[in-house]
Amino acid sequence: MLKIILAIIIFSLIIIVHELGHFLLAKKNGICVEEFSIGIGPTIFGIQRGETKYSVKCLPFGGCCVMLGEDGDSNDPRAFGSKSALARFSVIFAGPFFNFLLAFVLALFVVGIGGADPAVVGKVDQTSAAYEAGIREGDRILRLDGSRIYNFREISLYNLVHTDTPKVDVTYERDGQKETVTVDRHRQNGAYLLGISMTGDREEIAVGPLGILKYGLLEVRYQIKSTFVSLKYLFSGKASVNDLSGPVGIVNMIGDTYEESISYGVMAATISLLGFAILLSANLGVMNLLPFPALDGGRLVFIILEMIRRKKIPPEKEGMIHFAGLVVLLAFMVFIMANDIRNIFFS
Repeated sequence: MLKIILAIIIFSLIIIVHELGHFLLAKKNGICVEEFSIGIGPTIFGIQRGETKYSVKCLPFGGCCVMLGEDGDSNDPRAFGSKSALARFSVIFAGPFFNFLLAFVLALFVVGIGGADPAVVGKVDQTSAAYEAGIREGDRILRLDGSRIYNFREISLYNLVHTDTPKVDVTYERDGQKETVTVDRHRQNGAYLLGISMTGDREEIAVGPLGILKYGLLEVRYQIKSTFVSLKYLFSGKASVNDLSGPVGIVNMIGDTYEESISYGVMAATISLLGFAILLSANLGVMNLLPFPALDGGRLVFIILEMIRRKKIPPEKEGMIHFAGLVVLLAFMVFIMANDIRNIFFS
């Protein structure tokens, strides 16, 4: 029961913030919002305030901000479709942007309380390729094959992605001096590894507010980067849809995260759950920006095309495309939920 409650709190926070982005920008642009709801399905509770109905639905895995004339069938000057392309673009983009903003705010708490994981080498295996190349404890890793590295998890992410290429150019800093070496990684357990580890779980940052802001931004950057890497893995065939998790699987992961961290204290559990919320919020922001019909990204594509053509795409045609996309997304969600249930109860 506890894992369900925690999941509802995290899901609700992320969804409320996403829909709040749409809501605030709609109001800012003078658009009539007919309903602001959290969850999907039948309404449990609803209250009318002015022109807007605020409601809570029975399933806490979604939400919506229903605007007047969103489907383009209204000539009302306060309808969504009556506003300029730029105004509509800002309203749609605000949802994902607010998810990134939420991830950043949560990251400030995580970094401020629990510290960060800068890419500083804490230990080098003396039999490893990194040691042979001259990398030592205390070195700060700056680049891997030219890609900028800011935190230690990016090194792990690099090893995860580049499993077929043993050699990597590593740029590191020691005593203010930069050095680039080629490391011929050793193969261990089916993967090529550098043979280095970080100093501990997370280092405390004693650089003041600017350091917290910096590493907060880097935390969000890492989560966005890892989401794109996951998508690349999926579309390249290196991962299958069976590796994906939907609401049921995420609830289970939230419960596991809590149970694994609570033994270290309430603060450790809180930081772990906030870290999971950062991942989910950044992930939702990225996924919603994908140019697929019915998603925010798909709707932005139509607005961009309108800006280029200087002419609106017929609302009925756009509506049909978004409806088809919604059907596909719902079918995919049912499949993912069934897969979650199979993995949890029958594997």
